[in-house]
Amino acid sequence: MAEWTIPVLVIFFVGLFIFTSAVKVVREYERVVIFRLGRLQGAKGPGLFFIIPIVDKIVLVSLRTHTLDVPPQEVITRDNVTVSVNAIVFFRVVKPEDAIVQVEDFYQATSLISQTTLRSVLGQVQLDDLLAEREKLNKQLQTIIDEHTDPWGIKVKSVELKDVRIPQEMQRAIARQAEAERERRSKIINAEGELQAAEKLREAASILQQNPAALQLRYLQTLIDISSERSTSTIVFPLPIEIMQALTAKDSKKA
Repeated sequence: MAEWTIPVLVIFFVGLFIFTSAVKVVREYERVVIFRLGRLQGAKGPGLFFIIPIVDKIVLVSLRTHTLDVPPQEVITRDNVTVSVNAIVFFRVVKPEDAIVQVEDFYQATSLISQTTLRSVLGQVQLDDLLAEREKLNKQLQTIIDEHTDPWGIKVKSVELKDVRIPQEMQRAIARQAEAERERRSKIINAEGELQAAEKLREAASILQQNPAALQLRYLQTLIDISSERSTSTIVFPLPIEIMQALTAKDSKKA
């Protein structure tokens, strides 16, 4: 009996090892790419499945969205300004077989193509467009990077320009330009206000000229406003025009 115990235990443990090696469990967000004797068999998962030990080799791929931080890139814009720009790329694997077979390291490949595309696209725009039209540039970068990564089974979800650093001299120049622009707008607003005020005064003068009684009422209203203020200043009362005309006519008759 003892002679059969050791072989049976060996067979039992070998069978147990083979069984545990053949059983695989993959999570919902993962896929397993299977190679059988070097040939691609496809992707499996999620859940429980079996493989042939020693014969099959597997590569685990995550289908979750990857966040790629593109390192700062020195870019010369179209108007010859050197800036440092970095970005964030969000992508995910949609075809696990292509991501393993078509490219050696899809993460590194996506990072490198993102860096070169970033320098190429931003080098064709001016600094003002780079600072003001980030949303448009993000869409353009996403489209170009996605076209390059599509054969690898990679889908680029979005690209966001993270930070744009410009030289100190250019920052001061931009600040002076912004200040000059604010002064220009202030002068334009003041001029428009004076123009509107002049137009309203002209309209008011035209109305008062058509009705002399209204002018007298305006004089009286002005006196009421002045008297309501506590002031020791001398008040000069303007004589109505009709009185001045009557006195002038009387003096001319006497002459």
